[in-house]
Amino acid sequence: MNDADLPARLISAIAEVYRGRRSAVEMVVTAFIAGGHVLVEDLPGVGKTTLARALAAALGGTFRRLQCTPDLLPADVTGVSIYDESSRSFVYHQGPVFCDVLLADELNRTPPRTQAALLEAMSENQVSVDGVARPLPAAFFCIATQNPLDHAGTYPLPDNQRDRFLLRISLGYPEAQAELALLARDGAEGDLGRVVPVLDRDAAQRLRARARAVTVEDSVRRYLHEMVLGTRTARQLQNGASPRAALGLQRAAQARALLAGRTFVIPDDIQSLAVSVLAHRVQPRHGNRAEDVVAGLVESQTVPL
Repeated sequence: MNDADLPARLISAIAEVYRGRRSAVEMVVTAFIAGGHVLVEDLPGVGKTTLARALAAALGGTFRRLQCTPDLLPADVTGVSIYDESSRSFVYHQGPVFCDVLLADELNRTPPRTQAALLEAMSENQVSVDGVARPLPAAFFCIATQNPLDHAGTYPLPDNQRDRFLLRISLGYPEAQAELALLARDGAEGDLGRVVPVLDRDAAQRLRARARAVTVEDSVRRYLHEMVLGTRTARQLQNGASPRAALGLQRAAQARALLAGRTFVIPDDIQSLAVSVLAHRVQPRHGNRAEDVVAGLVESQTVPL
């Protein structure tokens, strides 16, 4: 199989199952190829689980769903050592993070201590239990969902947790024809069972390596950097984007360029991703929306020729 065809094949395989907007599929695949994770903020029932399961099936990988509740403990995420009478020793039982694609559903319904249990997994690709670092699968990818903060029983994600998500997106409702197709098929279960994997773990790693090799010309990199600097000086923001956010925007732009079949980043890659990469990492002052401020910065920046 030609690796050049893999991104398009991956998107098509997911879109055959997930009946929502194709742009949402492209954003999730962009984050996966860039080696980041995705935070989905949306109402229940719009296809978040289907999207995550379709990605895992197309990757030929394992899928786990972690339903976050107020009584969820860190050990329920990372795993726990249990004493075994027969061997007279502690035996480690893996938590749900040991998979290729993890759906952490309604993450902001679980307390901050349990939210933090995902932090090491997302940033270090490992978890530490009983002082032992245990590596996760190389292609580990987390899609976390959160309900809008005005819903009852939610805990806002702390800044360091939100900063670990490369993209924050909203799925929205599907288009009318797509929803009719979903109704005609009585859901997506049958389609999920027919998904044929289009790449394996080795191919996924090659895809990520190819994305990192996409060229970012100096003027385009300065354009990206000036946009990040703009978040730090904007009067509407209390805190701007971090260097990690700048690096995340560059890697996401490289992945988007790869999806488009290019070997170089263009300003449009940065413009298309800026809000999804930066808005959840900045802190707006009262009366301002981070998304609007970042979108304004995109409009105001001089585009390199």
